[in-house]
Amino acid sequence: MGKWSRNSHIFPSMEGLIILLCFFALPHLIISTIVDAINTTHSLRDGETIVSAGEIFELGFFSPGGTGKRYLGIWYKKSIQTVVWVANREVPLNDSSGVAKVTNQGIFFILSGKGIIIWSSHSPRPAHNAVVQLLDSGNLVVKDERSKSFLWQSFDHPCDTLLPGMKMGKDFVTGLYRHLSSWKRFDDPARGNFTFGLDINGFPEWVLKEGSMVRFSSGPWNSLQFSGMPEMRSSPTFMNDFDFNAKEVYFGYNHGLQYSSIPTRVVITQNGDLKHFKWIDQTQGWMHYRSAQEDTCDNYGLCGAYGLCNGNNTPVCSCLSGFVPKNKTEWDKEPGSGGCIRKTPLNCSGDGFMEVSGVKLPDSRQSLVNNTMNLEECKNQCSKDCSCTAYANLDIRDGGRGCLLWFGELIDIKYSTGRGQSIYIRMASSELDQTHSLGANKSTVKKKMWIVVSSVFFTLLVIVGIALVLFVWRKKHQKKGSMGGLPESSYKYENQEEDLELPLFDFAIIARATNNFSPKNKIGEGGFGSVFKGVLEDGQEIAVKMLSKSSTQGDNEFKNEVEQIAKVQHRNLVKLLGCCIQTDEKALVYEFMPNKSLDFFLFDQVQSMSLDWPMRYHIIDGIARGLLYLHQDSRQRIIHRDLKAGNILLDNEMNAKISDFGLARSFGEKQTAANTSRVVGTYGYMSPEYAIDGVYSIKSDVFSFGVLVLEIVSGKRNRGFYHPDHQLNLVGHAWRLFTEGKSMELVAAPISDARNSHEIIRSIHVGLLCVQQSPEDRPNMSNVVLMLSSEDPLPQPKQPGFFHERDRVEFSSSSSSQKQFLSNNFTITVLDAR
Repeated sequence: MGKWSRNSHIFPSMEGLIILLCFFALPHLIISTIVDAINTTHSLRDGETIVSAGEIFELGFFSPGGTGKRYLGIWYKKSIQTVVWVANREVPLNDSSGVAKVTNQGIFFILSGKGIIIWSSHSPRPAHNAVVQLLDSGNLVVKDERSKSFLWQSFDHPCDTLLPGMKMGKDFVTGLYRHLSSWKRFDDPARGNFTFGLDINGFPEWVLKEGSMVRFSSGPWNSLQFSGMPEMRSSPTFMNDFDFNAKEVYFGYNHGLQYSSIPTRVVITQNGDLKHFKWIDQTQGWMHYRSAQEDTCDNYGLCGAYGLCNGNNTPVCSCLSGFVPKNKTEWDKEPGSGGCIRKTPLNCSGDGFMEVSGVKLPDSRQSLVNNTMNLEECKNQCSKDCSCTAYANLDIRDGGRGCLLWFGELIDIKYSTGRGQSIYIRMASSELDQTHSLGANKSTVKKKMWIVVSSVFFTLLVIVGIALVLFVWRKKHQKKGSMGGLPESSYKYENQEEDLELPLFDFAIIARATNNFSPKNKIGEGGFGSVFKGVLEDGQEIAVKMLSKSSTQGDNEFKNEVEQIAKVQHRNLVKLLGCCIQTDEKALVYEFMPNKSLDFFLFDQVQSMSLDWPMRYHIIDGIARGLLYLHQDSRQRIIHRDLKAGNILLDNEMNAKISDFGLARSFGEKQTAANTSRVVGTYGYMSPEYAIDGVYSIKSDVFSFGVLVLEIVSGKRNRGFYHPDHQLNLVGHAWRLFTEGKSMELVAAPISDARNSHEIIRSIHVGLLCVQQSPEDRPNMSNVVLMLSSEDPLPQPKQPGFFHERDRVEFSSSSSSQKQFLSNNFTITVLDAR
């Protein structure tokens, strides 16, 4: 243990005199000693720190986000902004008068300048010569110097960070429960809305909660991983440690021997995301390399009881075989609503079991476990109890062993690619007979196939004949403007209703919800028409996008938006609730976004002050993840073609949601680019190859994203940007500053003094990589997400598209009308050659 380095003690006379003479004779000589502990005769004052023996962690007072409030915390010495533990997280000091001390009884406490104890540890027993020591693990311990035993440790009281060697769970002997809780804000370490820990009801599993609401569950432990977290499986760098016995249940992780020197941490963010980071020495920064919540299906109970969530399907929710939606009307509006119920009730004695394989096991908080049973014994046990609804192996290693039994409804089942396991669900025998008969009667089906084929062929002939008759009849009467007594437009839209496969709203309902489209309810307007806020009878807030009869976006754009957005579900995409098609009225009904669109905040001098850097970065990350889903993870790759600040909506937590899919296009799996003579989009965001040649691809969206990143960082519009020293647009200006090493001159005033300038500069760098002239040089969105979240070195960007300076005459006027024409928030629907 090192000695305390403050010079408050008295030197022995001769030795002290020699040291003092050396100090004055050699003023540039610095002698330092690593101090990792304090004892009862010393204290830790604000401005002083102690460092672990290996110089990995540091303990001292700090102020998060420049607030001025002072906290005692532990951070990585390599990364002083990465705080892993805070003592007085709920009671900050308002000045730098704080001091930390330890008593002879082993109590570690913090005193304010007025001598008031604002935080303290506790000790279960008296101590002899108590010492507070910071270990290389990041654990702060109070120990008895005589017995070396720990009286208290910070690892028993975690904040938002799980470190290697920590235990998370319940000590049944002492009652201690260790779990993570998020910070309230980036500058406030007080307990936030999100908690993450082992739920010990039934068989333990990780549960992430927002308040009392479960947002994510990991599924039960299967001896290799938690069932729904295959990305957290043990690896050479990440060794899981789980134990469940009479004394305790806990989970932790450690590094493999050859990776023990690599710092890693698991963090629950203020937004409820659980992320795993590792330190990269080459870049001197953290790389985010895996998360617990990877897709839409990780939202807890999304598909309800007996529902199966599959992120590869559209919609993602379906009922398990032998089950049907509990409320078909609600399910049709929003798949998953209300969950599923059995087609055939159980009768206990005659029931059997259906195997469902390749899935994350359901919520295990109402389950029982037996470590010794094999799978057959497990089945017999479940069969004997009429309330048992399913069973599975507890341990999937070596062919499987152990028994896990479920009671009650099965919730939160997810298809898990590659690393799912099997569960056996109790079913009525008649349902099982139907399944078995399909296989047993294959030969009979083959013998009768020719009957079916001939019947289908005859039916098709009849349908084709009827269709031809109707076609001729329609053509004959089309000029008269009617069809069976209905206006032609009404006939067409009634047929569209059958194709859209989306909940339909009656026009009278949305009229009442918007107070007959009152001007007071109007919240937006564009080339398509107007947007109104509405409130349905059940209190749900909605946004109604009415297509104007004179809109440049016609029937094709309307139907395209419905078809495209109805196929996708993601937390960073706006949710389409339904549509209305009635006579000449066409409307789309969306979830309501209380914080309007990004451009409302970004380009307004007053509103932009509320956008600090963490919030801007959160928005950038959300847009990137939404685009990644569209380009790669959705069932069909979708190119948005009109990505801009006005089409990024913000919910009540400022989560970014991509909207307006009227111009979007689907791509096949192997398709890379397409060409159009009908160029659509918004000037300022269009890529060069698209605006000039009509060639669009996922790299067109990447270009638009890069422009958005530079706008978010700078608070300026790309198109219409003006600088007195040159005639470049915002992209060109950013490129010039980057090449001169002056990227921080680009940032908006509200974030110009942000401490995390490295993250800001990296975002600008990524933005410039996205706006490079050649599509081949631009990264795809999966690489963009990785580059934003990691600290790996980035390639040097090449010259961006549209880099040439504009004609100075364009900016000769500073009138208000000039500003109108320089706005870049107007969508171009058609560009025809003249």
